[in-house]
Amino acid sequence: MKLFNRKFIILLLVSGLISVACGGPAAEPTRPPQPTDVPVVEPTEETAAELTPVTLQLQWVAQSQFAGYYAAKDLGFYEDEGLDVTILEGAVDIVPQQVVAAGEAEFGIAWVPKMLASREQGADLVNIAQVFQRSGTLQVAWADSGIETVEDWAGKRVGTWGFGNEWEVFAALRQAGIEPDDPNQVTIVQQPFDMALLLNREIDVAQAEIYNEYAQLLEAPNPETGELYQPEDFTVFDYNEIGTAMLQDHIFVRQEWLAEEGNEDIASRFLRATFRGWIHCRDNFDECVQIVLNNGPTLGEGHMRWMLNEINALIWPSPEGIGVMNMDLYQQTVDISVEFGVITVAPDAEALRADLAQAAVTALQEEGLDTAGGDYTKQAVEVTPGGE
Repeated sequence: MKLFNRKFIILLLVSGLISVACGGPAAEPTRPPQPTDVPVVEPTEETAAELTPVTLQLQWVAQSQFAGYYAAKDLGFYEDEGLDVTILEGAVDIVPQQVVAAGEAEFGIAWVPKMLASREQGADLVNIAQVFQRSGTLQVAWADSGIETVEDWAGKRVGTWGFGNEWEVFAALRQAGIEPDDPNQVTIVQQPFDMALLLNREIDVAQAEIYNEYAQLLEAPNPETGELYQPEDFTVFDYNEIGTAMLQDHIFVRQEWLAEEGNEDIASRFLRATFRGWIHCRDNFDECVQIVLNNGPTLGEGHMRWMLNEINALIWPSPEGIGVMNMDLYQQTVDISVEFGVITVAPDAEALRADLAQAAVTALQEEGLDTAGGDYTKQAVEVTPGGE
């Protein structure tokens, strides 16, 4: 079931965070196929020799979650910055933190708590750009269940994937005065990596990513009507509104690599091109969906369109500019990570380099590009059966 595998793999890998710093080299991932439908200007031997080769390790397969990176590569933005970027897809035995820490990729993408845990265990990693400005995690209940607040979760069956993804859920419960470790107050259910338990009403509240599992609900047919479920069939709890959200996709590198002569410049060029790619995907939605499909049609076009629409909404608006860290949300992420033992102490200041992203944003602003997306609004995306 391809639709659910990405979540299974990413969540499973959270349980191996402790081994990130000391584990062996990751298996060699398969490079995604080159696009065929989007025009690509191939560099000549002379220009290729002038490009600096670098590698980016994704968390999972080619999909709209990573559209900005594929756009930057396929449209020549990386090449314009003098970079020859190889994008490596994730797989079952690949942890981005491990790949970067082992020197097998210069750049990686991960959720902030995962990188902080890897760093505390000895991996020499530093966050250089916070691409997602907000969390994509939700809890979803049936609208006819009478569950309208987090306080209403008391005594209910609350699903979570576990493997570290319960932190936002548990923090929300405790904020509402409900102890998640007390089965007399709430029943925590190990949720499989799909929405079947909620659809079958075997749990009362289910965990979902807005760009993936929530779409799966809307792409499913209501057996009573034969029509697809509608948003009004569900009550959605957004952790950004609840106040226990944790930051997700960011770009990280090895601190030692960054300190080597010339590598700050490489990182700055990589960020400029990457940000340009995400700006392009904000402003050229259909083209970027096609770029993703060309690189790896793992999911249906309908689901890819939903995903890019919601991913864009996690990035835009970026009030201080794309990639620039929201320090309040960073501190909130750190606090929850410490509370739940993801890390034992707050990270030192060197875990975050905010200056490189800010410099990239400033450079793009000087070109007249909108790096904040203050007027961004979502597309009107049609939900398709099964995401096809």
